[in-house]
Amino acid sequence: MKNLPHLAQRLFNTPLAILPQKAEVVMAALADRFGVAKLFRGNGEMVALDHWDMGDEPAPDRCYEVVAGIAVIPVTGTLVNKLGTMRPYSGMTGYDGIRANLSMALADDAVRAIVLDAESPGGEVAGCFDLVDDIYRARGDKPIWGILTESAYSAAYGIVSACDKVIVPRTGGTGSVGVISMLTEWSRALDEHGITVSIIKYGDRKADGNEAIPLSREARERFQADVDAMGDLFVETVARNRGLSVKKVRGTQATTFLGAKGVDIGFADAVMAPNEAFRSLLAELG
Repeated sequence: MKNLPHLAQRLFNTPLAILPQKAEVVMAALADRFGVAKLFRGNGEMVALDHWDMGDEPAPDRCYEVVAGIAVIPVTGTLVNKLGTMRPYSGMTGYDGIRANLSMALADDAVRAIVLDAESPGGEVAGCFDLVDDIYRARGDKPIWGILTESAYSAAYGIVSACDKVIVPRTGGTGSVGVISMLTEWSRALDEHGITVSIIKYGDRKADGNEAIPLSREARERFQADVDAMGDLFVETVARNRGLSVKKVRGTQATTFLGAKGVDIGFADAVMAPNEAFRSLLAELG
């Protein structure tokens, strides 16, 4: 319970590239007496590779698995800027861990190709696009495939869109290229409980978005402009990564696409089960 304020700061009043339904779940969970245990699913362990049925090679000095010369880097659960660990933990994966694993795998002589094993609704905007650019610039060094073990939405899709290829299963999804910000206001609840909050500030805009006061029109317009700017960056980045027009990506209006529909729109390259996609990469490597 002691980490609740920290979690709230990372979820509210800050732009997120996350599936809206996931944002609603987070909102409901926090509203329910901040039951943070309900926020994330999974036990934080490394994603198992048994769905590829290849048999993994021991790698005691690595934080990623190497399977038949292919490094498998998990992109799972809720994505955050800095998690401070190389592996997924407590239902989250950090951009810092993905970047570190990617760098190590690119420099690892035992690695012929890299797979981003993605199953995520998205997460924080902060740090996402820098990581996406790192992946995009790494194209050509070694084959990098985004293999969805089900779905990659929003920030997770931004990450896999930078790969050489994106493979989605029949029931998996891509898309949700958009940004959302959840602004909370507790002023009426505070009034009902007889609580008065006095805000002493220097600068007219210093208290914009503070939960204790109603959101002004000027503040809303400013926050909307910030979200629009980040949304434009997201659209332009995906358009670059996938070789699509900005107009086409923007026209999706953050829609999600199931299986083959993602291929039709240009967000994925093929529909395959994860094990089939992995074997396809092996065949391409020869």
